[in-house]
Amino acid sequence: MSAILKREFSSYFSSAIAYVVLAVFYFFSGMFFFWYCLLSDSANLTPVFINMFMVILFLIPILTMKLFSEEKRQKTDQALLTAPVSLLQVVMGKFFSAVLVYACCLAVFFVYAVILSCFTTPAWSLILCNFIGVFLMGCALIAIDMFISSLTESQIVAAVAGFAAGLAIYMIDSIASMIPVDFIKTILNSLSFLTHLQNFSAGLFTISDAVFFLSVIVIFVFLTIRVFEKKRWS
Repeated sequence: MSAILKREFSSYFSSAIAYVVLAVFYFFSGMFFFWYCLLSDSANLTPVFINMFMVILFLIPILTMKLFSEEKRQKTDQALLTAPVSLLQVVMGKFFSAVLVYACCLAVFFVYAVILSCFTTPAWSLILCNFIGVFLMGCALIAIDMFISSLTESQIVAAVAGFAAGLAIYMIDSIASMIPVDFIKTILNSLSFLTHLQNFSAGLFTISDAVFFLSVIVIFVFLTIRVFEKKRWS
């Protein structure tokens, strides 16, 4: 798995993908930090984390679009299927390579916290909870979009489908608010990424919210493995 992880991680930086994702992430997070913290004379980074939600929904499909679609386009996925490693190791190697790039994006929040600490005492526990929440949410999105990438040979199709999935995730709360049937509304709210992010944003680490994001990761990693298991035996 480590060999696949290293190969995929280095491939991000041998192409423009990592640089584009990092640049866009740093630009918007920096803009929100300047607006909500520096201009407002506030030490609260929570609004910055929250406003990055839509940016993350947009960037994750770009980060994951090549994970498997490029392998399928170049027909090198056959080598993965016959490699002396399990499909789980292949999938997790690719998953963690995207997670590492995403972690590089999030690391900038600690830079912002250090900047704030020069002027005041930041609420480190609140910052850490926000970081964990946004990290888990991003990992869940990576798993979803990685699964989408495993279904197509086209990076563009994978990216567009990932954007559509992100839009659906963003709209779950709005859809739930318009549905009069209580049990359907409850189900939709339980699937809302924003709902599960709220406690983290408030500085509360709850097991149920962490389990939700971890469950999404497990489900879509499993589905990605199943895609290639089916291809291996077909």
